[in-house]
Amino acid sequence: MIKRFQSILKRFLSRFLRKHKDVKIGLYGPPNGGKTTLANKICKDWLGIEMGTVSNVAHETREVQFKENVIIKNKKGQTISFSLVDTPGIATKIDYEDFMKTGMKEKDAKTRAKEATKGVIDSIKWLDDMDVVIVVLDATVDPYNQVNITIIGNLEARKIPVLIVANKTDLKKAKIKKVQSAFPQYKVVPISARNGTHIEDMYEAIFDIAR
Repeated sequence: MIKRFQSILKRFLSRFLRKHKDVKIGLYGPPNGGKTTLANKICKDWLGIEMGTVSNVAHETREVQFKENVIIKNKKGQTISFSLVDTPGIATKIDYEDFMKTGMKEKDAKTRAKEATKGVIDSIKWLDDMDVVIVVLDATVDPYNQVNITIIGNLEARKIPVLIVANKTDLKKAKIKKVQSAFPQYKVVPISARNGTHIEDMYEAIFDIAR
């Protein structure tokens, strides 16, 4: 009788903890794909505040940033609460000379490169805490590259649910079908984080994958 009670209690606690788990959704992708712009859009929509600073210079986000208790609602009126994690852009090579080309002094460029490298390492480490990952890709850039393969490979190895967002659809060079053909195993949602285009479709997709 005691063993049966313990078994029932264990199953109940297991369901309770899964239901009340603090879901973590991470934004991952290469530099300048629009992760922080998207994070700002999500936070602005549901929290009324922005998350981070956006820049045209790569690796503006060099530390993991997060917002807790982000609650979004779908078309059916259902809600889901999660912690949103914005990560530094993943890169296979970071050269300080690339920052100097943007006008930075050598000392500042080396500091930026060092911080960016640490940010990439931290991003990979944070994958172990993610329940869902939204991979944010610039739809104007060829998706067949080493960085994207590295990101997707890490996610597949960890068996983390993935939603791919093809961002910057407001630009004429955006090629959504190319992103879809590159990753046919995943759902791809085309959006413009800057203009808010198709953001509702992304929220619906988040519901489908995070439940």
